[in-house]
Amino acid sequence: MKLFLGVDGGQSSTAALIGDETGRVLGSGSGGPCNHADTGEGRARLEGAVSACLAGACDEAGLDPATVQFEAACFGMSGGPEDKQAILAAMLRAGRLMVTTDAVIALAGATETGQGIITIAGTGSMAFGKNPRGQTARAGGWGYIFGDEGGAFDLVRQSLRAALRMEEGWGPPTALRRRLIEATGSADAGQALHRFYSSEWPRARQATLARLVDETAREGDPVACGILEEAAASLARLAAAVRFQLWKPGETVAIAYIGGVFQSPLVLERFRALVEAEHGARCGPPLHGPDVGALLEAYRAAGLNPRLRS
Repeated sequence: MKLFLGVDGGQSSTAALIGDETGRVLGSGSGGPCNHADTGEGRARLEGAVSACLAGACDEAGLDPATVQFEAACFGMSGGPEDKQAILAAMLRAGRLMVTTDAVIALAGATETGQGIITIAGTGSMAFGKNPRGQTARAGGWGYIFGDEGGAFDLVRQSLRAALRMEEGWGPPTALRRRLIEATGSADAGQALHRFYSSEWPRARQATLARLVDETAREGDPVACGILEEAAASLARLAAAVRFQLWKPGETVAIAYIGGVFQSPLVLERFRALVEAEHGARCGPPLHGPDVGALLEAYRAAGLNPRLRS
């Protein structure tokens, strides 16, 4: 029996799926974050997360992780694949090992053919596409300093900026100030700012406060609504940039979305309206998650395209 492995390695968790050559999913497992491997600590975290999710998937499939061999394996890694190929090659036996980005596997699972555009809005943001000719393109994904517009961290950053402007008297009133102060246990927006610069509030933790922006917007706060509307517009611009690079005007394109920011109805509805304003664009949720996309890419690497089943 030939075995295939798909792994989604992200900033918050790692997920693995094992399937056989018929497309039957045999087991799944999960582990911690593994997005960086450029330090000793980062490498140890990567190895621990991959070992944990692989052990869980093997246990469910009735396989021994110490001896299991894969026909093909695909790892989609947040933070890029460059520093992870050699580490992963030393950790498992695989006839074909594909180490790529999280965007590639997100798109692979999002549409029926693995073609189209995926717009990602988690902690950060980017769009990635692949056309029927196999050409690929991306937009965004520049990181929290130079980009990530419309991502969860950016929503919180814009909210704190609005709170600071209100506090200093050069911005409109907004309930975001009170919500951020309460959430961080601060005396004012200035203290919240200093907490966000400390190790107590790393970027991933700050991003969890993005839900406050949506809650405040649903209460009718115009500043919060404006932040979410601009986020949706930024994400739609990323998708449009990829479409411009890969498709001619009017050609049919499947555009999917993924990430916690799209749990906001205001962001999602505005994003869909902007995307579908372009003739030929079809916008919808992904068919499968990135872990399934990674497994599908492992099959495709071996020249197979089975229909997955439990």
